[in-house]
Parts: sequence; C-alpha cells; structure tokens
Amino acid sequence: MKDPTYQGWVEAELIFVGPDEQGRVETLTVREGDPVEKGKLLFTLDAELQLADVAMAEASVKNAQLAYDRAVALLKTSSGTQKSLEDAEMALRTAQARLNSAQTRLTRRKVFSPVTGSIQQIYFRGGELVTPGKPIVAVLPPNNLKVRFFVNEATLPKLKLGDPVHVTCDGCDPDIIAKITFIARSSEFTPPVIYSLDERSKLVFLIEARTDQPERLRVGQPVSVALGRMS
Repeated sequence: MKDPTYQGWVEAELIFVGPDEQGRVETLTVREGDPVEKGKLLFTLDAELQLADVAMAEASVKNAQLAYDRAVALLKTSSGTQKSLEDAEMALRTAQARLNSAQTRLTRRKVFSPVTGSIQQIYFRGGELVTPGKPIVAVLPPNNLKVRFFVNEATLPKLKLGDPVHVTCDGCDPDIIAKITFIARSSEFTPPVIYSLDERSKLVFLIEARTDQPERLRVGQPVSVALGRMS
C-alpha cells in the first residue's frame, strides 16, 4: 500500500537584527540573498549624538581626574581630608563608568551579523529612520529551515520524533529526506489554506521536520511529504 502524502510548506526561523537605539541607517553593506559570516558588518547608524556623549564623558573623566589628583596632593600636605579624597575617588569612578557606557553605545552604531547564514530580507534602506526593536535585516541560518505539515488523528500514533519522511516539490531535486523534530500535542482546525488533501479531516496535528540539506529548499515553498521509513 502506498504511503500517504501530505501537503505542507517550508518555513524559516529568521534571526532579526536591529538597533538598540533609534537612528538613521547610514550604510547598508549587504543585499538580499547575500551569504554572510558571523561577525560580518551588516549596517551602520548615524552616530553624531553618541560621539558627542563620548566627548562629554571624556571631559568629565579629565575633570574628575584633576580633582582626584588635587585631593591626593592636599591630603599629603595635611590641607585636605580623607573624606574629600574618597569623594573625589568616587566621582572619578562614576565619570569613568559613564564614559564606558557612552563608548559602548557608540560601538553599537555598527551592527554585525550574530550568525552565519544568508540575508533573507531587508526592511530599511540607507537614510531611513529606525526605532529600537525594529529589525533592519533578517538573517537565515542554513539549519533554520523546516518543513511543516498536518496529519489527522488516526495518523498521529504512527509517528515519533526522528522518523524520516520524503519531501518533494516542483523543481526540487528528488529524494530530499527530513526527520520529524516536532509533533503537536494538541489539535487544531484545518487551516483555511488547505494543506491537507483530505478535507474530511477537520482536526489536524502540526508536524515539523528538518533536513540535513536545507539548501535544496526555499522559504515558503509548497511541498509534498510522504511518511514511511526509508528502505
């Protein structure tokens, strides 16, 4: 008897990369589809405010250092007090901490890829204003592609994690094999976009599978999934 076939699609778990603070995109160093290595520069944001903050913090450190040096000298000549020295030391430490924070904010105006993968989508271009939490680019690591499909309740007991499935699609290379990595515990109604060929099955369970050859699939691609162990 021929193994049942289920209709599904390829879905991506994207890594969204955006700024910590509001800014205008200054340079964009990648295009959609570009491969990227972890640590590659993706984009830079305008840094005028951050540069000004660093300059102010550096001036504060310089002044705090002078005040501390004076307090040390005065204490040596018995013209100052231990309390004045401790206050000056605390002020110097505070100023240095603020400088460190300002320098960190400045370095974060250059944003690098956190993973190796490919640029799946670009949401903002050079000159556009971006608010915190908004992604500028989406990176797709090669292992973050998965095949999703639904099975009916009668099929569910036949499946377990690690089971292989055949994946086929129009224009795909033959014999793409994936392994089941997720089996839903709760059912849901058949999605309006019918991915199940059996419309009589109103309650279905989501199944996810991953392949060792994700480069053979494309995000959003409709696929057919055949169950059954490989011979």
